[in-house]
Amino acid sequence: MTITVGDKAPDFRLQASNGEEVSLTDFIGEKHIVLYFYPRDMTPGCTTQACDFRDYHKDFSELDAVILGVSADPLEKHEKFIDKHGLPFLLLVDDNHVLSEKFGVWKLKKMFGKEFMGIERSTFIINKEGVVVKEWRKVKVAGHVEEVLQFIKEEL
Repeated sequence: MTITVGDKAPDFRLQASNGEEVSLTDFIGEKHIVLYFYPRDMTPGCTTQACDFRDYHKDFSELDAVILGVSADPLEKHEKFIDKHGLPFLLLVDDNHVLSEKFGVWKLKKMFGKEFMGIERSTFIINKEGVVVKEWRKVKVAGHVEEVLQFIKEEL
């Protein structure tokens, strides 16, 4: 079963780029969560998206929203990605793609004639009560972060 708008978000406990484990319950009652899934660290689209979230980080913080990026990359790769681009938010390690599968973003993908399993770029807004209130699937990077910020400003 795939998580969708109106569902209670499943709790999770994943290793974060700060070396600690992070769970959904760490934020319930305190913050809205922007949970964004992306294919891979250091790739052009993922770098653009991460830097867009970085550039608007203060705006999200002022709206009581925390940004959490999720990919199947290992901790060391997340750390390099953060250092290289000055990312002020946590990246979570979903190397066994359990969380990606719960949200239905672990998909069969095609590139250059090859098929493989990977994360489909997607973003979910989870409110302070732990309910998924908005989802974007098959995200196009250009303008996406602004759209996410606008939703939080207007709806939460």
